[in-house]
Amino acid sequence: MATQLEIEVDAETKVTGELSLPVGERSGIGLVLGHGAGGDMHAPLLVAIAAGLAARGHTVLRFNFPYKEAGRRAPDRPERLEQGYAAAVAALRAAPGLELRRVVLGGKSLGGRVASIVASKGLACDGLVFLGYPLHPPGNKKALRDTHLSAVKVPMLFLQGTRDPLCDLGLLRPVVAHLSRRATLHVVDGGDHSLDLPKSYKRDREDVWAELVDSIDDWLGHASGAAA
Repeated sequence: MATQLEIEVDAETKVTGELSLPVGERSGIGLVLGHGAGGDMHAPLLVAIAAGLAARGHTVLRFNFPYKEAGRRAPDRPERLEQGYAAAVAALRAAPGLELRRVVLGGKSLGGRVASIVASKGLACDGLVFLGYPLHPPGNKKALRDTHLSAVKVPMLFLQGTRDPLCDLGLLRPVVAHLSRRATLHVVDGGDHSLDLPKSYKRDREDVWAELVDSIDDWLGHASGAAA
């Protein structure tokens, strides 16, 4: 079951959110998922992950960043993205009747990176989930976007494809190793930046999405003791 949520970013700006509510017994865990730079909260990957996790008893909030809500293609400046993400977290925490014990942040590409930045700056959360973390720009593997991750003190789950042009696994694995017990890596063989596979792999999207939901759900059950 999903319900619309209006999120106030500031006095002049409101964005749309969609809350996927738990089916059956509630876990007490809420997740906030931000979208990628070129997508919005209705991206099929995010919708599928939210529905799958709600079926496991978790609460999931998807939302639009201000630039996407306004119909613009170019992402907002970093400070504005962070403001939008923080507003979504506040909206989830303030939603009535959820009785959340833990709140986990994350998202697809840009959304996950912004989640990690606000967490590194002290926004309270209990974990981070990255659906295709953008470790570096395409074609520029020297410009790594990992420095702030050392300041994150909560467990992190990286869900990465082997064909992701924005995340060379040979560069990500040392980052994960440096983060030690705080970080877990789940690799999708053949996955691109959207975790889609070529037809030659003979796996449909729904099968991959189910794998991702299984991985996140399992990690949520064990991550509480993973922080250093």
